[in-house]
Amino acid sequence: MISQRRPHLVVMVKEPRPGRVKTRLGRDLGMTTAAWWFRHQVQALLRRIEDPRWDTVLAVAPDVEGMMSRVWPAHLPRIPQGRGDLGDRMGRVFLTAPPGPVCIIGADIPGITPAHIARAFTALGDHDACFGPAPDGGYWLVGLKQATRPPRSLFQKVRWSSEHALADTMASLPGKRIALVDTLDDVDTLADLKALRTNA
Repeated sequence: MISQRRPHLVVMVKEPRPGRVKTRLGRDLGMTTAAWWFRHQVQALLRRIEDPRWDTVLAVAPDVEGMMSRVWPAHLPRIPQGRGDLGDRMGRVFLTAPPGPVCIIGADIPGITPAHIARAFTALGDHDACFGPAPDGGYWLVGLKQATRPPRSLFQKVRWSSEHALADTMASLPGKRIALVDTLDDVDTLADLKALRTNA
């Protein structure tokens, strides 16, 4: 049972099947190797970010397969992402979340630490929303102070998978107090992976 009013961290995960995840990376490494990388990256991420300060929940896809999957830790609560584009799926997560602050993160950002998550929840103390920017114009985290009451405009007209994703999403929250937290890199290509290893 998910507790009420505690901060909730929702991690968006897909089943790590070749050809379903990290396909851009797979074009360089091979789809099987890219799926293997994603699986181990997510498992390491989940071990690292579990923290008593918040409840960690998995938003899984595909819905049926994800809810039954043995890949992800069995002790973490799961919810299905449902259909639609990324905005539809994240909007559904916010609408079905318990009262209180909720942050959603992607699973392909190796640099996330509990300190990054804590800063985002702290920012929601005096802001309506927060984002963790990515250098490519997207974002690795989106959070709402009152997730059960997102504005109807949230995620509308967002150009996903583009350099406009963050700016478009912020524009879908008119009049809201928005905080920006740490900028982190995701891994979409072999060049991203090499850069990550170089900077490690």
